[in-house]
Amino acid sequence: MTEHVVLPLKAHPGMPSPAPVAMPVQDLRLAPVRWRQGGISWRVAAARLVAFGGAAALAAIATREMVRVVSSGGITTLEALMTAVLAVTFGWISLAASSAVAGLVAPPARHIRPGHTGGALASRNALVMPVFQEDPARTSAALEAMARGLQEIGEARAFEIVILSDSTKADVWVAETLAVDRLRSALRDVMPVWYRRRWVNAAKKSGNVRDFVETWGGRYDHFILLDADSLMSPEALVALAAAMEKDPKLGILQTVPMLAGGATVFARMQQFAARVHGPVMACGLAAWQGSDGTYWGHNAIIRTAAFASACGLPELPGRKPLGGHILSHDFVEAALMRRAGWRVEMAARLGGSWEESPPSLIHAAVRDRRWAQGNLQHSKVIYASGLTLVSRAHLAMGMMSYLASPLWLLLIAGGFALGLEAHFAGPESPTDPAHAAGPVLESSQTIRLFLFSLAVLLLPKLIGLLRALLDPGLRRGCGGAPRLLGSFLLELVVSALLAPVMMMIHSRQIYEILAGRDSGWSERQRDTGETEWGDAWRRHRWHFGFGLAMGLAAFLLSPTGLAWLSAPVAGLLLAAPLSKWSGSARLGAALRRAGLLLTPEEREPPVIFQARSATMARLPGLPADGVHALATGEAVRNTHFRWTSSAPRFRGAPDAAYLTAIEKVRQARTLGEALAWLDPPERIQIAGHRALAEQLAALPRLGGTGTRAVAPIRPALIGRPLEPARVATPAA
Repeated sequence: MTEHVVLPLKAHPGMPSPAPVAMPVQDLRLAPVRWRQGGISWRVAAARLVAFGGAAALAAIATREMVRVVSSGGITTLEALMTAVLAVTFGWISLAASSAVAGLVAPPARHIRPGHTGGALASRNALVMPVFQEDPARTSAALEAMARGLQEIGEARAFEIVILSDSTKADVWVAETLAVDRLRSALRDVMPVWYRRRWVNAAKKSGNVRDFVETWGGRYDHFILLDADSLMSPEALVALAAAMEKDPKLGILQTVPMLAGGATVFARMQQFAARVHGPVMACGLAAWQGSDGTYWGHNAIIRTAAFASACGLPELPGRKPLGGHILSHDFVEAALMRRAGWRVEMAARLGGSWEESPPSLIHAAVRDRRWAQGNLQHSKVIYASGLTLVSRAHLAMGMMSYLASPLWLLLIAGGFALGLEAHFAGPESPTDPAHAAGPVLESSQTIRLFLFSLAVLLLPKLIGLLRALLDPGLRRGCGGAPRLLGSFLLELVVSALLAPVMMMIHSRQIYEILAGRDSGWSERQRDTGETEWGDAWRRHRWHFGFGLAMGLAAFLLSPTGLAWLSAPVAGLLLAAPLSKWSGSARLGAALRRAGLLLTPEEREPPVIFQARSATMARLPGLPADGVHALATGEAVRNTHFRWTSSAPRFRGAPDAAYLTAIEKVRQARTLGEALAWLDPPERIQIAGHRALAEQLAALPRLGGTGTRAVAPIRPALIGRPLEPARVATPAA
């Protein structure tokens, strides 16, 4: 294992003075000593009995029906394997249904209301937003809206804004510093605004947060972690901080973010489903997890000291994709926090918490690739010493959310294998059922199993629909009862068509991960997500081919079998157009005009949404070409380098991009020529060194084909003094 080398803490120009906190790497083989806590309440016990006992009972019923379906003439090995796979997959879908019921039978005890009635907050809280190649105008507008909201309710003094950048594009970096400078000026009399960009993106987002905690965590009692698309009402922010002050044993309090702000068909479908069905599932989850909760990495408040002492993530043994730093770090951090004795809970009914959906099916698939890899890494964490049983269940559920797809695919393949066996082998004796080559499918048993499966799948959705119909505010927000019902049916049909496509996508992702392919770290696209026909066909041609083959095979084996498979076959055949249309903002707008897939946030945008939009509308534009802006504007250079720390440099290990940037600027005859020569790593070096940017700015803007005398750029004058050579490997 590489030794963790702690570099001396140095002041960062955009951050407060260091307030370091030790964050030791946790040993998964050795559980820490934790204080004893009381047993679970009767409410949580009842919810767990309903959720897990109900799921087991439903899976047992389905397994019994499956045995009856395949047992005519005896059960073959293949039939037994199919029955076992069905038991596992049915248990998975049953847990969603039974959890929804658990939320009704034993709702969660913790009910946090927006705002705070116990006087002014006494704690210092950081609004922490890690960013990676995001739109700085949008993120700064959201943060300003939240800060203004806190000011209006008199609690701004208890909060500070901290933006943690891992961006690796010079244009984005320059735009970030300009946006942050404007944000600090706008909030000068409201709350502090801090900004830090890392030169080395060790351990990605979890490493970014770890660096913040280790270097400045001692300044804050709690921090609220926000994604770049997060938005929270000031009342919700204050309620979270007040809850942490009231309960000193509470380590993490997770909100349930609603989806909002999307314009495409896919985003609006996700928003509608989250609004109608999501609260039911969240309430059920909060009911049975109690204080053994999980956390989703954003829109949650965290006790800084507890996080530092319990959540130092180790690197997993082995090579990527399952080894290395943990991608889905949030589930693991919650499990480690609970292992240390801190409570991890969910504020399921708080409200005032939002995020955005991926704009299209393809963008959701790209995101899921990273999540799938991170969740499969939990196979190396689930047996860690000292984890609670419920924490292990959370990790298992995270893995199963992706492993279920290849299991469903295996079940379909097994069904075809049984059909082929029955079709081609034939019975040895037509009058002897004991010698039947395939399963004798009694229609009543098959239909009963199908209807039972459908009921279990639809139960959470139907509970959500009933809740929405009975809630006057939500019913009106969704356009009234008729439009709510129409939207429900539309979302149900389209989701059913997309389900087999996602099954194929997730199955391929699992294969890639097991084959050793790493997901990498790509920036998220949050725009309209319009997909070209060519791209849609290229990405989904194999889905079309599989659907065509499955449909033909089912028809040849039995026309009745094709009827059973009509929904998945149709979804796969329509994969390309569905994917194309899912990212269409125009079709999304047409559905909105028709009153379909409406949500309360669309009909009556909350005040915080209006404030963000108003802020974005009045902000001046940011430069698209940050390096050009640095070279042509002294004010831009002054602002940017006010927030910028020099790149780390070590004796005996010169940075190649830095050296080639120096030489290209020296040789260039015009600014345009230099900009054309510089590649992305060299542009980052320009944005990181004031002297190099000044040399670039000194180049002629136009013409200049002749030889020009250029003063050499001395590396010693750029950046900070050289440091002794060493290897700094921050822990994951």
